[in-house]
Amino acid sequence: MAKKIENKISPNEQALRDGIALVKQHPLFGRLSFYDCVVGKDRMGKNCAAKVTCEKYWRVEGRYYLNKDCPRTPPEWAHIIAHCMLHLCFGHFDAERMPGYFDENHNWRVDCNRELWNMACDIYIEKFLADVKFGAARIIPEEIMRFGTTQSELKIYDNLVRNNVAFKENIFGTNGEFPDMEYENPLVYKENESNEFTTRFSYALAESVRKVINNAANADLKEDESSVMHKAANWFISHYPLLGGIATGFKVIDTLQSPEKFRDISIAAVNVIDGEIYVNGGAGLNFEEWKFVLAHEYLHAGLQHHARRKGRDFELWNVACDFVINAWLKEMQIGVMPSRGLLYDEELKNMSAEEIYDEIIRNLKKYAKLEGFRGYGKGDIIADGYGGSLSAPTTLDEFCKNALRNGLEYHQSSGRGYVPAGLIEEIKALSMPPIPWDVQLAEWFDVFFAPLEKRRSYARPSRRQSATPDIPRPSLLPADIPEHSRTYGVIIDTSGSMSPTLIGLALGAAASYSVAKEVPLVRVVFCDADAYDIGYVTPEDIAGRVMVEGRGGTVLQPAVDLLQNAEDFPKDAPLLIITDGEIEPDLIIKREHAFLIPEGKRLPFRAWGKVFYFDDRR
Repeated sequence: MAKKIENKISPNEQALRDGIALVKQHPLFGRLSFYDCVVGKDRMGKNCAAKVTCEKYWRVEGRYYLNKDCPRTPPEWAHIIAHCMLHLCFGHFDAERMPGYFDENHNWRVDCNRELWNMACDIYIEKFLADVKFGAARIIPEEIMRFGTTQSELKIYDNLVRNNVAFKENIFGTNGEFPDMEYENPLVYKENESNEFTTRFSYALAESVRKVINNAANADLKEDESSVMHKAANWFISHYPLLGGIATGFKVIDTLQSPEKFRDISIAAVNVIDGEIYVNGGAGLNFEEWKFVLAHEYLHAGLQHHARRKGRDFELWNVACDFVINAWLKEMQIGVMPSRGLLYDEELKNMSAEEIYDEIIRNLKKYAKLEGFRGYGKGDIIADGYGGSLSAPTTLDEFCKNALRNGLEYHQSSGRGYVPAGLIEEIKALSMPPIPWDVQLAEWFDVFFAPLEKRRSYARPSRRQSATPDIPRPSLLPADIPEHSRTYGVIIDTSGSMSPTLIGLALGAAASYSVAKEVPLVRVVFCDADAYDIGYVTPEDIAGRVMVEGRGGTVLQPAVDLLQNAEDFPKDAPLLIITDGEIEPDLIIKREHAFLIPEGKRLPFRAWGKVFYFDDRR
């Protein structure tokens, strides 16, 4: 009878298995699945313990490879495995978390030294593992400590680059003298995609925290109104009238109650449409810090930052508003600034959100990839709701504005504390309803086309002449208008991005104001990639009988040059340019002009002429 051959396990492999068992027993790392783990010795050198890879195909595929022949103790293996896990769970392969810059289209471009980025991530992970006291932690050398081990990976990377530090092999990594992060391209996610490893880690972290607290209290953790976040919200209602009115209209929701739904919120975010503020109970903030965070979100809602974007980039506009609010809250001494997620810059103090936005556009590299209360590159203003609703009830906006106005009056009358002048100015501006776009456009027409006075002439007798035959009475006649002296030019963008509805509204606006201001003829030019001169037409023809030409690309400069150089067009006649804003950024106009664009759109440059935003949802 043949003897049974037993597969003997080497001491090194047994130590590896014992290390895996230690990881599985841990309350945090044990909740992470192990199907991404590959045990073997392929693709690694003899002295390489482990490395981690991550690529994106139809889904994100991340794996960590463990060398079973590498001599390590079980605690060392547990530490190595956790190190590899955290590379995936912290999103170190994600393009949005890596150093880089915004290009001219506001798209994030990764630009970093891969080895130094790997080293910065290793430093960050080792500090995390040292804090949780897991496995055989490595001692962080003093020369590395000065690079800021308590900071984010991006800040550590910046310090490494600033100090001209070369990549040092085998300090914290697991792949010997080579970087332990292996990937072809950084991971880029679409709008509805997310990193499943970071999501999985957030669930595991939340559940492990719950388990530890439950064990310590020997009872189930119950979410109630006595949590520190709700206590902070109740403080505003009873102690701070400026924001107390808004606080009564918003529900504070702890994201730990539903981590699958709110997995992308690091500290807090505000949903103005649904009247909800989402706070991450696991953020580790104290009572005073939560007061600061909630006041921040209340001001976003009260000052209508979601409605004032006006076609600007959503993330950058959110950042600009964050800088303004945080500066005010520091002056008002509400709570304590959190140590992370805070956007504050002394150089931007006393500037409006619009001014700061323009400054950010001019210095994208300086203000790129900032971390707000929602997380890296994520605005804490949720304008369309988690359910995807695009229509907000107007009563909620009015409630926020009224609550902030009434709160200011009571706050000042009761002497409840200092309020910055800039904040008072913006709150008072809420009391003044905005001038409708059609009224603003009418006022612009009044500047160039004053009302015509009728003239009296004896060439035609008055109708009352028969009543007094002996007394001559002149008749009242319309004023004489020299040909082409009372006119203006209309340039209409007829490119493919302009819908028939927009063009119809544009033509109707030009026609109605031409009739109202007694403009007999209007010079009309359609333009997409080329200019189509219609010539002088009556307002009635503009309204309904003009055939739209073009429908190609978008370049308006030919139409502008045509009117500026036309000999039969007055030199002082203004131009009204109707477009959706998707035009060339270097448009040059050398005469008086105004733009008429749909609400929510934005010109690609700062216009020195008037800009009117019309509502196209009719």
